[in-house]
Amino acid sequence: MRAVVLLSGGLDSYTAAAIAKADGFALCVLTIHYGQRHVRELDAARRVADALGVDARLELDLDLRTIGGSALTAGADVPHGRDLAAPGIPVTYVPARNTVFLSLALAWAEVLGARDLVIGVNALDYSGYPDCRPEFIEAFEHLATLATAKGVGGARFRVHTPLMALSKAQIVRRGIELGLDYGLTHSCYDPLPSGAPCGRCDSCVLRAAGFAQAGLPDPLVASDRR
Repeated sequence: MRAVVLLSGGLDSYTAAAIAKADGFALCVLTIHYGQRHVRELDAARRVADALGVDARLELDLDLRTIGGSALTAGADVPHGRDLAAPGIPVTYVPARNTVFLSLALAWAEVLGARDLVIGVNALDYSGYPDCRPEFIEAFEHLATLATAKGVGGARFRVHTPLMALSKAQIVRRGIELGLDYGLTHSCYDPLPSGAPCGRCDSCVLRAAGFAQAGLPDPLVASDRR
């Protein structure tokens, strides 16, 4: 079975892809260069894809900077030290990103004859993005049956979200069980000129908390301190 996996090079997408592989899927990974300021994640995605031994890979350029609306694609500062429990959606939210990305994954899946999509969204330890929730995924699966030739013909597309109900610590532990090298990944939204993680953006804080709660060192941070 083939599955199209959205692979960013971050901890979550790497783990989701590895879980899909352990479940017996041949991985066709899709990485999107969308004008993100943390463009280093593209190199991480290539390293991760090599480590996973994927069946196929595709990189697409889709410059969302022309739309803007996010600190990740425009000139606004990435928040540092933000209260993750604060209400509201942070400025690092990229408008409709997962809808756009899953649509591209769906298009490639239809061409490949695949019926399964994989995305590393999480509804527990995350920044409050609306397109990381179970109800969004359920709605997209319904959309896929209406918006594709294969869906109209009776095919059922499924969006797998193996991390949806896991804490960041549980995600880290699952990845370690699968033998993943998290030193290959990149998570920081606002890396230092050296490429080292800033340690204070939402993504860095969530990652650090996950490793700490799992009782494990983060190999990426350890390598940056050598």
